Amino acid sequence: MSASRATPASMDHVTTRIEAALIARIGPQRYYLWFQHTAFVPMGRELLLAVPTEHTQEWLARTFGDAIRSAVEEAFGTPLPVKFVVDPGLFDPPAPEPKPTSAEKPKDKNHGPQLDLFGEPQHKALPPKPQRDADRRKNPPRRFRSLADFVVGPCNRVAHASAVNVVEEPGLGGSCLLLYGPVGTGKTHLLEGIYAGLRKTSPDLQLAFVTAEDFTTRFVQSSRFRKQSAFRRYFRDCGVLLLDDLHFLVGKKMTQEEFLYTFDALASDGRQIVVTMDCHPRHAEELMPELVDRLLGGAIWSLMPPDDETRLEILRKKATGANPPLPDDVLQFVGKNLKGNVRELEGAVNGLKHYAKVTGKPLTTSAAREALGDLLRHTVRAVTLADIDAAVRTVLHLSAGALQSKARSWAVSRPRMLAIYLARKHTTATYNDIAKYFAVKTHSTPVAAEKKVREWIGKDETLALGDREWRTKDLLERIERELQR
Repeated sequence: MSASRATPASMDHVTTRIEAALIARIGPQRYYLWFQHTAFVPMGRELLLAVPTEHTQEWLARTFGDAIRSAVEEAFGTPLPVKFVVDPGLFDPPAPEPKPTSAEKPKDKNHGPQLDLFGEPQHKALPPKPQRDADRRKNPPRRFRSLADFVVGPCNRVAHASAVNVVEEPGLGGSCLLLYGPVGTGKTHLLEGIYAGLRKTSPDLQLAFVTAEDFTTRFVQSSRFRKQSAFRRYFRDCGVLLLDDLHFLVGKKMTQEEFLYTFDALASDGRQIVVTMDCHPRHAEELMPELVDRLLGGAIWSLMPPDDETRLEILRKKATGANPPLPDDVLQFVGKNLKGNVRELEGAVNGLKHYAKVTGKPLTTSAAREALGDLLRHTVRAVTLADIDAAVRTVLHLSAGALQSKARSWAVSRPRMLAIYLARKHTTATYNDIAKYFAVKTHSTPVAAEKKVREWIGKDETLALGDREWRTKDLLERIERELQR
């Protein structure tokens, strides 16, 4: 079969037909969000779909594969094989036009007073292209990561899907979306992805992207300079509020109250709020009960440290474009031996790139072990439910299987509650996983157990267990030391 590339005119016609058919199936917003940087190219008896990255290819194939094939069949009147091709060069930005000299520089009608961090006018003029969004009035432009570049796996799939839903239909799934998880699990990436996606799908929507620290700074300064009304307009008039690291407000009562009023103002109008935290709001000590109640009324999804499969995909993504290339068996070795978060994985890839460049040696697993020696030696061993079970039994002199016993005496139930608390702290196990392991009826039992242990810690309770009385904190520390052996 001889392949012949279509002429530019026929390509335009094909693209128009496929575009119309795809929009009819997935809607214009989703089309312009996910297919903006793609190109359909007829090649002989098949159709090439050019995309900028492998991760875009995987996302489009998994999410829109059926819609693409159906649209192509409608456009051509017959089924046609669709082949993905990764070609970053197709989407390189055009060279910038030469800047006009001062004599021929046109006047910019958009120049106006510079807005300060409260939204108040200043005397300095805006740059030639004033920033549209509230969050960009103070900070210089930054590169926001894309949802298409996010590596999806079992540890974060639902959180990612919720972020996509916010971009496609902001506010439809409820006013508030809360994403929580440990450091380096991708919370900020998803928040940035929502921002970048909304700027494409809803360019006229006013967005506010801030960290909780920045929110606090603005609030304090607005109070100091008596500009509270401007501060409140700044946040309460936005269409979508994206706030990173809400846990920063813990212990800051006045700032929490201000955020609560902002939350209520936005939620009452059905506007979208997305926040991130490092833990579930129920476990955030010193967070106002009223604010916790508002957060619990929205959608709450967790992001866990990457599992083996996701860890390898992250390493492959970070290694894209490395020169010399990083062999896949080396990446598999790193993924198996380094159990860290995304930032640690990125650091490992950068270390391997630097090692290969400096030494000029081919990268092997032995070379990787040498290059990442310190990082691999200090990596934290993954803790399992069985490890916690064994540590609790060792410290409290319990027999094997005691924590799975049906007995309700304190001698069994309290150690099991401590084990459940430590399981939530040191493993990625879900409440259902924990309930199954410790042979309790439903996931609500681990939830209640974790809450009870936190109460013991807060009240500095003394527990009579084993052959002595323990302060709760002391007992937990003793069990954790046993875990480290």
